[in-house]
Amino acid sequence: MESRRLIEESSKYIMNTYSRFPVVLEKGRGVNIWSVDGKRYTDFFAGLAVNVLGHCYPRLVVAMQKQTQRLIHISNFYHNEMQINFARLLVKNSFAEKVFFSNSGSEANEAAVKLARKYSKEKIGYEKNEIITTLNSYHGRTLAMTSATGQNKIQQGFEPLTPGFKYVPYNDIDALSDAVNERTCAIMLEPVQGEGGVIVPSREYLPAVRKLCNEKGVLLILDEVQTGMGRTGKLFAYEHFGVRPDIMSLAKSLGGGMPIGATLATEEVASAFSRGSHDSTFGGNPLACAAGIATLESILEDGILLQECMRIGGFFMESLEGLKSKHPDIVSDVRGLGLLIGMELSRGCMEVVQACFERGYLINLTGNNTLRFCPPLIVTKNDIKGLTSSLDEVLGRLS
Repeated sequence: MESRRLIEESSKYIMNTYSRFPVVLEKGRGVNIWSVDGKRYTDFFAGLAVNVLGHCYPRLVVAMQKQTQRLIHISNFYHNEMQINFARLLVKNSFAEKVFFSNSGSEANEAAVKLARKYSKEKIGYEKNEIITTLNSYHGRTLAMTSATGQNKIQQGFEPLTPGFKYVPYNDIDALSDAVNERTCAIMLEPVQGEGGVIVPSREYLPAVRKLCNEKGVLLILDEVQTGMGRTGKLFAYEHFGVRPDIMSLAKSLGGGMPIGATLATEEVASAFSRGSHDSTFGGNPLACAAGIATLESILEDGILLQECMRIGGFFMESLEGLKSKHPDIVSDVRGLGLLIGMELSRGCMEVVQACFERGYLINLTGNNTLRFCPPLIVTKNDIKGLTSSLDEVLGRLS
């Protein structure tokens, strides 16, 4: 088989940092993706919440084809029209007034932390440089973002960690309030913890965090790398909670499949970044920005796409709740927002993922014992019915 040969080549030449499934994926369309051996899979993982409009979305493909014929990359020593247009579009549809472009979520979060520290040192005082994050958070894999991430399993082996971060339990405003001191310059949170197990906070939590930041003169950074771009049924998840951050990081779905990250901020906070403060060779290049524009315009111009995300997400959660009722010995909880959904299991976690893979469904295990579903926003009820039927069969075998 062609896949077997390619997998052997992969083992020979590529560093072994991923637990990969034994398949080589070749092409995709919509919610479906095919292997080099011709097997079709329904993708409920969407490239780790990246392919927000599905695989090879026509408008995105056309935009990238046109841009590759004009200009693919230039240095940020020069202006480029696609970058300007994309920044304008993000500003007009968010709290922000300024944008810095990078290549990934880790880089977007790095820029957010640098910006918060520089702003706080210049405006308030040199010693105000500590960032509070939460346990089970995930902010990236660079050394600084590994340090910001509140998970020991991600930090082990990379010590000494970057100083200046401390962690409190998520969704616990009292613990957060106790942790704030004269050194605190920012609180950095995910509106919904994705890698931590799809943990949705209480309705009161983020407003209370915003109030605390206002009272203590601390910046609020929201990491919307996984929740942004319509994933939760709003363009940005902070809209569900009636709060506005000072800084926000985006990536994953931002380019619809193309690598791009962005750090958004208010005018006042962004002013701390002066010429030479921060840069990125590939950040905001014309091709990535063209993809980002096509993705965001598609979400905005399709008037019912975000509404459908909430409706289909509700149907999906109801279907999973049905499995919880049917298999209470295995399914512990179902939680989520829009089309970022988790189903917590008491056992058999990786076995369920593997069995779904064998049945042609791509899902993911996160937070040790939670199945994570983050399909494209164009997923249908029939797609969901097919997955839940397979899950029912697999869970029945475990019971």
